[in-house]
Amino acid sequence: MRSILIQTGRDSGMAARLDTAMAIARANHGHVTLLIDTPVSRYVTVDPYGGTYVAREALDDALAQDDALAAAFAGRLTRDDVPFDVVQYETEPLAAMADAARLADLIVVSRGCGYCGDLALEARAPVLALPDDRPLALPLRAAAIAWDGGREAAHALRAAVPLLRDCPAVSVISVPPAKSGDFPATEALRYLSRHGIKAELAEPAKVNSVEETIASEVHARKAELLVMGAYSHSRVREFLFGGVTRYFLEEGAAPPLLIAH
Repeated sequence: MRSILIQTGRDSGMAARLDTAMAIARANHGHVTLLIDTPVSRYVTVDPYGGTYVAREALDDALAQDDALAAAFAGRLTRDDVPFDVVQYETEPLAAMADAARLADLIVVSRGCGYCGDLALEARAPVLALPDDRPLALPLRAAAIAWDGGREAAHALRAAVPLLRDCPAVSVISVPPAKSGDFPATEALRYLSRHGIKAELAEPAKVNSVEETIASEVHARKAELLVMGAYSHSRVREFLFGGVTRYFLEEGAAPPLLIAH
């Protein structure tokens, strides 16, 4: 995790995102990229006859504010011990973040940004989704991995290794029964052990839904991070019927999430 991309703005979750990204960068001798975005399309109006109008004054003001924000962050981080750069985009947030993340090892966003799940699908990097008021403190004291044996869970687990190395209490939570053809949870334990991470397996009986069973285990184990695959079912199915990804992205009491597709 040496190339870290941060969703950057003036919102209430910015402090948690920046503190988290800087802590991860320090622990991994990494680099931080702050992405500031003002979508130009929001200042463009098309009338019924095909005419296009740009709110030029408002757009110029927004871009000037972005320049000022970039300068403010640059001034602050120059005095810090983590190398950084600031990039500015003028496209929609999801497109901007996915484009900038092409060589990122980790993307840090706030869970309330509205596009965490889509970003995990669009970008080829794991997404760390944080509550607005809760940075991820390192080293972790307890962490949980939601394991269903699928490719998405495996991708998330591999990505999480740098965050789990110094964590004394790592739990792999697998809610039986496993799907046919998927990797058993014991393979996840073996993989972690090869990286010097000791983990225990929890196979709780399903109570109500899978996501509620996992949430109960996460709470009981006081996990400070939940690692999970994103959208092992289709987004349409999760939208219509709910699912584990959607549940934890919307659950306000959930810890920070590391998700990957």
